[in-house]
Amino acid sequence: MIQETFLRMSGVISMNNIYIVTDKDNFFNVYNQVREVYSDFKKEQIVIEPMSRDTTPAIMLAVKYLQDVIGIDKKAPIIEVHSDHYIGKKDVYLNLVKKALTNLGDNIGLIGITPTKPDTGLGYIEKGEKENEYYRVSAFKEKPDAQTAQKFLDTGKYVWNAGMYLFNAETFGEQLRICDPEMSSFFEKSYEEFVENFGNVPKIAIDYVIAERSKKVIMFEGDFAWSDIGSFDVLSEISSKSEEIKDKYLSFDSRNVYTNSSSNRLIVAVGIDDINIVENNDVILVQKKGKSNEIKQVVEYLKENKYKEVEHNIEVQRPWGKYEVLIDEKNHKVKKITVLPGSTLSLQSHKHRSEHWVVVKGTAQVINGENMLVLHENQSTYIQAESKHRLSNPGETELQIIEVQTGDYLEEDDIVRYEDTYGRK
Repeated sequence: MIQETFLRMSGVISMNNIYIVTDKDNFFNVYNQVREVYSDFKKEQIVIEPMSRDTTPAIMLAVKYLQDVIGIDKKAPIIEVHSDHYIGKKDVYLNLVKKALTNLGDNIGLIGITPTKPDTGLGYIEKGEKENEYYRVSAFKEKPDAQTAQKFLDTGKYVWNAGMYLFNAETFGEQLRICDPEMSSFFEKSYEEFVENFGNVPKIAIDYVIAERSKKVIMFEGDFAWSDIGSFDVLSEISSKSEEIKDKYLSFDSRNVYTNSSSNRLIVAVGIDDINIVENNDVILVQKKGKSNEIKQVVEYLKENKYKEVEHNIEVQRPWGKYEVLIDEKNHKVKKITVLPGSTLSLQSHKHRSEHWVVVKGTAQVINGENMLVLHENQSTYIQAESKHRLSNPGETELQIIEVQTGDYLEEDDIVRYEDTYGRK
C-alpha cells in the first residue's frame, strides 16, 4: 500500500517532494519499500513520529518538518493522504487533486467522495454553497445509523469524508491559532522543541481541531472508486471486482470466500460460505465475513497472553535490506537474507551460533575471520561461532543468500557489533 500510494501521488507531485510520516520501528520498512520503486528516495523524506498521537499532532509534525528543516515556501500547497486507501479510478482521482491544488487558495481543503451506498462506517460532509470548483462545507456528520445514512444518500447533499486534507503551511498555522490556541502553542515552538514535547501534545484528530471549527473549509467532490481499506471485508469486496485469477486458490462447493496468502501457498476451500482466509507465513486467520471489527479483540488477546507472533514478524526490515525466517526450530534456523545494492551489514560475531551462507542471487563480499571473500551464485562459506564476519553487496542488483544457523541459542540478541554503518550498537 505504501508503494501504491507513493506511485499514485507521483502523478501530481515530484517524487522528491513526497514525504512520509511513520514511527521509528517502521522507518526502514517504509524506506526499503519505497526504494524498491524509486531508488533515489532519501531518508530525509521520512518524518519520524516519536509516538502515536492521532492525526493533528502527526500533521503538525510534518508541517513543522517541511517549514523548519526542508524550508518550503509557506504558501506552497500541501496534500495529506493516507497509505491505506484504495482508489480504483486513478486518473479521475489525480485530475481532481490537480484541480484542488490549483484552486485551493488560502483555504483548508478536503477531498469528498460521492457516496455509492448508505455506509454507516464513515463520516459525512454536508455540502454548502458551491463556489467555482468547490463547495463550502456546511457541517460534518459523525458515522450515522443505517436509516440516517440512507437519508444522506437520498438527499444528494452529503459526501463521504476520506480525511484527505489540502492547505498551505501559512494557512494551517493561522487556522490552528484561531481554532485551538493550545495546539498552536506547541506548533509555534522550533522543530526540535516540538519533537521534544511531542508526548505532551493533545491526542486529537484534525477533524475536531480545525475542520469542524474553521470558517475556511472547502470541499472538492469526486467519484473515483474509493475505499478505506480498514478490514478484510473491504479487501474482499475490492477483490471481488478484480478480474485477476488466483491460481493458488481452489473452491469446491464454496461461495463468497476471500483468500490472501503472502507466501503464495495453495488454499483450498471445501463446503464453506462467507469466509475470509488470510495466511501470513506464521499465522492463518479464518474469519466469518462481517466480523472484521472483532479482530481488534483478538489482537489484544494475543498481546495480553504474549504470543510471539504479535511482535516477531517472519519478514523483518533492516537498514541494509530484509530477512525472512523460513525455518525456526530449537537448534537450527534458516533465513533468506536480501541485501540492497551498495549496502552492508555490521561487522559482528555470535557467541552461541555458527552460520553457513549460500549465495542464491547476486554477488556477495564477505569478511570471514581473517579472510576476505567474493562469492557468486551457488558458492558458500561457513562461519564459526565467535568469528568476526560481515556481509556486503558490492553489486547493482539485490543480493540474496540462504543463512543456516546452528547452535544452542538462536535469538537476535546474540550479536556483538564491532563496526556498523548505521550507528547501531
